[in-house]
Amino acid sequence: MTEQDIDVLVLGGAGVDTIVYVPELPLPYRDSYPIDSGIRTRAGQTGDFTALGLAALGLSVHHLDLLGDDPEGDLVRAFHRDHGIALTAVPQPAGTKRAVNLVGPDGRRLSLYDTSRSRPGDRLPENTVRALAARARHAHVCITPPCADLLPLLRETGVTVSTDLHDWDGVNPYHEPFAFGADIVFLSAAALDDPETVMRDIAGRGRARLVVATAGAEGALLLADGELTRVPAVAPPAPVVDSNGAGDAFAAAFLHGLLDGEPPERCARRGTVAGAHACTVPATEAAALTREELLARETAAGPAPSIP
Repeated sequence: MTEQDIDVLVLGGAGVDTIVYVPELPLPYRDSYPIDSGIRTRAGQTGDFTALGLAALGLSVHHLDLLGDDPEGDLVRAFHRDHGIALTAVPQPAGTKRAVNLVGPDGRRLSLYDTSRSRPGDRLPENTVRALAARARHAHVCITPPCADLLPLLRETGVTVSTDLHDWDGVNPYHEPFAFGADIVFLSAAALDDPETVMRDIAGRGRARLVVATAGAEGALLLADGELTRVPAVAPPAPVVDSNGAGDAFAAAFLHGLLDGEPPERCARRGTVAGAHACTVPATEAAALTREELLARETAAGPAPSIP
C-alpha cells in the first residue's frame, strides 16, 4: 500500500509575474509612465502561491507542472527551494509561463498572460501524475494548460480534487472541465451577475459537493448540501495594497481546514482571514500566514455569523 505522505498535490499554475504598480486602472493611453515603485519580476503564479499558502500552514505539499529551461524557470525552482516546497518540473520547450500584472492604487489588478508558453500537445506524464496522486490526500488542479486532461485520471486514482476557476463568467467553455470535474470548486464572483445560479449549476451538472464564490470585501458565498450561506468578510489587519494571491490564500486556508476535519463554514471563515491578510502583502513579496497566525486571527475575528 502506498504511503500518503503528501497532504496536497498541486498541479499546474507555476510561473512568473512581472508586477507593475500603475497610477490607476484602467490605465489611460499615454506615450509613457514613470513607475517610481519599480518593475519587478518574481516567481509566483496561482499554483505557486496556493502551494506556498498550504506549506506555510504546515501541510506537506508537492507541486507538479511544466517548466522551461530559462531564467523564469530558474526563478520558480528557487521559489520552491527557498520555501521548502517539493517540486517536480517537467521540461517545457516553449518556456515557463509568465504574465504581467498591472496593480492599481486600490489593490485591483489587470493580468496579461503570455499564451505563447504553451502548446496544444502539452501533457503532464500520466505515470508521474498517478504516482504522486497515490501518495496524496488531496489534489488541487489549477486551470492552466494542460491540466484539464488530468481530471479524469485523478478521479480514477480516488483522490479528492479541488480547483479554482478564478473570474469565470459562467459561460466560457474552457473552464467547464474544471467546474464540472472537481469535488470542491472555488471561483471569484467578480464576473458574475448571479453567483448563486452559477454555483448551483456547477453543483448540479458536476461532481462538486462544495462550491465557494469569493467576493472580496463582501466576503464569500458557500454552497454546501444545497444550502447557500454568506460568510462575511474579515477586516484586513493592515491597509489593502494588492489583491494578487488573495484567492490562492483563501483556497489554501479553506483546504487546510477541510483536511483538518473542520465543517465547511469554518473552512470558509479561515479562507476570509487568509484572503484579507494576502491583500495587505505587496505582490512583490511572499508572506503567507502560518497555522498559528491563522488560528489566532480566526479567534480574534470571532465566529462567523451564518447569513442565508
